[in-house]
Amino acid sequence: MSICEECYSKENRITPLLKSQDCLENHEQYICGSCGRCICIDKDKKRSVQRWNFPFKSLEIAKLYLRTADFTMKKPCGIYEVVNIKGRKSYKIFVSIEDLKIYLKKNTDKTCELMKPIYIKYEYEEFQNTKIKFLNKEEVQLYLAEQSKNII
Repeated sequence: MSICEECYSKENRITPLLKSQDCLENHEQYICGSCGRCICIDKDKKRSVQRWNFPFKSLEIAKLYLRTADFTMKKPCGIYEVVNIKGRKSYKIFVSIEDLKIYLKKNTDKTCELMKPIYIKYEYEEFQNTKIKFLNKEEVQLYLAEQSKNII
């Protein structure tokens, strides 16, 4: 299976990773115009930030949300490896190196050794069939059925 040029994923039903039905029913979705993958683009109500602003446990998971950052900001964003004082790695998406520096200044227990993205698409591109919307019940059920077929 090849990587989708729009949403950077090999698997068109891999997301949502956690609480799929709840996310699809209650959160606004970025729907990839190329492969149809749904990616949560909704804001977290408590923190008032979008899902792509959260730290991710792996580079692979961060890549699954990168397209929503690129789309939101209308420019290529980068994934950076951040390490806390205990040596625990996480992966965060930032719009620019300046945003990373601001984050590190506020979070003095964290560092970014490379100070450059470990993954980035260098050109932003719009795609014709992309949709941003809340799914209806039928769309949620169809997507979940397709997602369950892809899980081995």
